[in-house]
Amino acid sequence: MDKTLSLILRYTLIFLAGLGNLSIFYKVFYPLTFHLSAFFLSLFGDVISFYPLKLIMFNQTAIEIIHACVAGSAYYLLLILILSLPNIKIFKRILVFILAFGSLLILNVLRIIFMGLIAGTSYFESVHMLFWYFVSIIFVVGIWFLTVKVFDIKEIPVYSDLKYLIDKTKKPKRKSKNN
Repeated sequence: MDKTLSLILRYTLIFLAGLGNLSIFYKVFYPLTFHLSAFFLSLFGDVISFYPLKLIMFNQTAIEIIHACVAGSAYYLLLILILSLPNIKIFKRILVFILAFGSLLILNVLRIIFMGLIAGTSYFESVHMLFWYFVSIIFVVGIWFLTVKVFDIKEIPVYSDLKYLIDKTKKPKRKSKNN
């Protein structure tokens, strides 16, 4: 595929995925996150899940899984990073998506399980804020570095595309008659 067409398609997908308050990410990852969290919490105690109410009752403690728990913006950031990489064949890009999104889903479910296990303790609120403000950033950065390492990615998101566009718009140098 032509580099310019690829660039237009990739950034159009980034734009479209961001429409509707990231609803595409919540439609896909909310049920996965909710049901996986409920399943794995059931390995540690009594669980009753109320999917339409977004509640998991774990050992008589109500855990509400809201959209922020799903981390839709983190999925979107990973999508932006992945789609803003030029020169990646479609099959490799799909594998990059699977690794990045799968890793985030697993880490997020583990986070929810951990939070469920400490729910009702005096540590819950401070640990929840620590995850909210700090650990979630480490998750995304760590997943990105892992992805770059596993797939030996050499390009830099956005920058490589901007460099290509700048190089494409430069006028070729004319040879002078004196040479």
